[in-house]
Amino acid sequence: MNYKNKIVLGVIAFTTLTLAKSVQAQDRSDKPNIVVIYVDDLGYGDVSCYGATDVQTPNVDRLAEGGIRFTDGHAGAATCTPSRFSLLTGSYAFRKNAAILEGDAPALIKPGTPTLPGMLQKNGYKTAVIGKWHLGLGDGNVDWNGEISPGPLEIGFDYSYLIPATGDRVPCVLVENHHVVDLDPNDPIQVSYKRKVGTDPTAIENPSLVKYPADYQHGKTIVNGVSRIGYMTGGNSARWKDETIPYQMLRKARNFIDESKQQPFFLYFAFHDIHVPRLPDLPFEGATDMGVRGDAIVQMDYITGELVNCLKDKGVLENTLIIFSSDNGPVLNDGYEDQAVARVGNHQPSGPFRGGKYSCLEGGTRVPMIAYWPKKILPGQVSDALFSHVDLYASIAQLLDYKLKENEAPDSHYSLETILGKEKEGRQFLLEEAYSYSLRYGKWKYIQPVKNANANGWIKDNKGIDSGISAVPQLFNLEEDPKEEINVADQNKKILNQIQKELQSIFTNEITR
Repeated sequence: MNYKNKIVLGVIAFTTLTLAKSVQAQDRSDKPNIVVIYVDDLGYGDVSCYGATDVQTPNVDRLAEGGIRFTDGHAGAATCTPSRFSLLTGSYAFRKNAAILEGDAPALIKPGTPTLPGMLQKNGYKTAVIGKWHLGLGDGNVDWNGEISPGPLEIGFDYSYLIPATGDRVPCVLVENHHVVDLDPNDPIQVSYKRKVGTDPTAIENPSLVKYPADYQHGKTIVNGVSRIGYMTGGNSARWKDETIPYQMLRKARNFIDESKQQPFFLYFAFHDIHVPRLPDLPFEGATDMGVRGDAIVQMDYITGELVNCLKDKGVLENTLIIFSSDNGPVLNDGYEDQAVARVGNHQPSGPFRGGKYSCLEGGTRVPMIAYWPKKILPGQVSDALFSHVDLYASIAQLLDYKLKENEAPDSHYSLETILGKEKEGRQFLLEEAYSYSLRYGKWKYIQPVKNANANGWIKDNKGIDSGISAVPQLFNLEEDPKEEINVADQNKKILNQIQKELQSIFTNEITR
């Protein structure tokens, strides 16, 4: 090949590479990064931008100041597994009979199910889940000492770093992609929710060994000085230290952002804070007068700030849509006597609403929700639009001009304009799932009756939360009665019948986007 031909080929190669980079850059700018920050058990009134005074959350507040704060944003359900299922599938949890899973439960979202991360993968995104999972792993007989599959990687995530279930459930190990982190093969893990395995101490047998007392359900194997739900033996080198989990998750998130910043990415960052057991790290001990629950809120706020700072430092913040919210309403005593009840003081975790986690009342699913996207969402907005997390799937698809398939995200509504603050009305109807079903319609809130309402007395007796469950139909006017104390069903039969009919149409899957 002569010199002139080499020059021509070099020019062609350079031009091709330049065009490719230009196309890639154009494609990159057209597709924003998406970060969903999902806090656990954070109530409507638990952050200062929603009215909290006994705890301050300046980093969360800055997101609200720079974006849009929703006053009527809802998790899909009043408990964690169902709400996470709804978020990732765009489908109501009742369609899968999704309930709170044990730590060794099989994968709830089966491979082949349309998911938000899977849809984003198809649209050129790199995807990751970091934090609490609680959607099951494996096929029903998971081998914690080998390859753990199926899991997040089989439903659309490129990378995962997980608490398999919750911090109060065994196995108390972290799982990266398909394997337990730092596992010694000579010390294999064995887990059981039916009988004791191994000789590890339990709080039931050794109450003096725990940092604080627990109820019987949470009184099994002790890990890091705290008893858990279920029995575990082995895996000692892999067992987590609760206090360091937030930093480990933050480090993995930083790595993912750094490795992915040249292409659009989706990060589902699922906090364990402020779920029990609450063991904030030393720098946050005493950050509030509310004890470990208040201190865990401050720790959550710090990690949120560090995550946003990472996006800024990597130069991708301005092209990133951040959704900050919670998986359900608050709970103080959820199995451990950690003084959350004794030290709550004047703080109101559910804000002006009644109920909390497990509850059909507004405090069960109405949670803090903030959307932040520099230069795309005008700062300082407050929206009263009715919005459900189940709508994130269709709304993000709308952002990417992706048309959902017929059976994809069947309950998810196109609500992008609501997220961006351009639409003020939001949903017409909104389903709230708990231990019954509630349906919002403007100012009206209907709670479906339950035949054996007394069976749910444990919510009040054990958790100190009003369940809202009744054997008769309930209808509330939230404008006049935000605490849902006056049942006006008998005085508003027409509205009651309309809402009941709509609820039945949801059960039969008559959905229009």
